[in-house]
This record gives sequence, structure tokens and C-alpha cells, in this order.
Amino acid sequence: RLDKYLKVSRLIKRRTVQMNDNARISVNGKPAKASYDVKVGDQIEIAFGARTLRVEVLAVAEAVRKDDASAMYKEI
Repeated sequence: RLDKYLKVSRLIKRRTVQMNDNARISVNGKPAKASYDVKVGDQIEIAFGARTLRVEVLAVAEAVRKDDASAMYKEI
């Protein structure tokens, strides 16, 4: 699930934040819902106000230590 991936990878702080407004998060150029199944190679774009973050998914895991969370994605 997209919401869980964003939380586990620490791209967002809370699982429910940002997911209410679908226009803020897109996967592979299309607006995505919280239930979207994230796959390796997906490109996620998150709009934080005026700032936009684009990442490519390198790994998907259920639980990750804080130190290893940044290895789950690569900024584009």
C-alpha cells in the first residue's frame, strides 16, 4: 500500500497525512490512492506546498529501521 510505504520509508510523518488529497501524490504520473500497491521501479511524486519531491522506489518492505529507510528510495 502506498500510504504504508510512505510511512515506512519516512517520506511522510503520518500515514493519513497527504492521502486525503489525491492531487498531492502521484505514481508514475497518475494520481494515486492510499491503497495503490507500490512496486520496485515506481516513481512517486509528492507535493509539499511549493516544493515537489520525486523519488524512485528501490525496495519495498513491511518494516525498516530508521537508519535503513533512505535505502528504500532514490531521489530523482
